[in-house]
Amino acid sequence: MRILLVEDEPTLRKQLRDALTEAAYAVDLADNGRDALHLGQTEPFDAVVLDLGLPVLDGLSVLRQWRQAGLTLPVLILTARDSWHEKVAGIDAGADDYLSKPFHMEELLARLRALIRRAQGIASPLLHCGTLALDTRSSRVTLDGQHVNLTSHEYRLLAYLMLRPGQVVSRTELNEHLYAQDFDRDSNTIEVFIGRLRRKLPPDTIETVRGLGYRLTAAPRAEP
Repeated sequence: MRILLVEDEPTLRKQLRDALTEAAYAVDLADNGRDALHLGQTEPFDAVVLDLGLPVLDGLSVLRQWRQAGLTLPVLILTARDSWHEKVAGIDAGADDYLSKPFHMEELLARLRALIRRAQGIASPLLHCGTLALDTRSSRVTLDGQHVNLTSHEYRLLAYLMLRPGQVVSRTELNEHLYAQDFDRDSNTIEVFIGRLRRKLPPDTIETVRGLGYRLTAAPRAEP
C-alpha cells in the first residue's frame, strides 16, 4: 500500500514515516500544501495522512480541491487537540476520519488500516483466500494455520492482491501502489517478487492473466 504523508513538522514527519514504513507501507512525503495537492492529483495513493496546519496552502484547501477534482482516495486528517471546529470542517470538506494531536501511533495505524479496507468494501481485518489468511493488524500471514515468513515487499504485494479478491491487477498498478515515488522501479521488479511469493505459496495461488496482470486464487486445502 502506498501512503501520502503530509506533515510540516520535521520530527513528527520522521516518526510517522518510520512507523508507516515499519508497517510495510510505501511512503511519499510532502511538507507543504502545494506539493501535497500536486502529488495527490498526479500519483495513485491508497490513503493520505493530512495535517491541516500546513504552509503555502492549508490542509483544508488541499482536501477541498482534491474532492472537487473527483479524487476519492481515503484521507485521515490530523488536527490540534481541542480544535473541534477543524474536525467538523475537515469532515465537511471530505475527510474520511480524523485524529487529534498528540496521538498514539498504534491508533493512527489502526485507523489507516480501516480506511484502506473500507475503500475496498472489506470490513474485517482478517483477509482470506481459501486456506491463505492475512491479518492486517499483525502483518502475519498463515497457510493452513502455519506461519508464512515474508519480506516487507512480499507482504505488501500479497496484501494488495488480497484486498482485491478475484480482481486482475496489472503490473503497472502494482508498481504504482507498492513503491514510493523515489523507488527505482526496475521493469522486472514485480516479476521478481511474484516469483518469490509463488515459491512460498501453493502452486497457482497467484494466477498470471496473459496480457493483463495477476489474480489471486483460492489456495487448496492441504491433504489430511
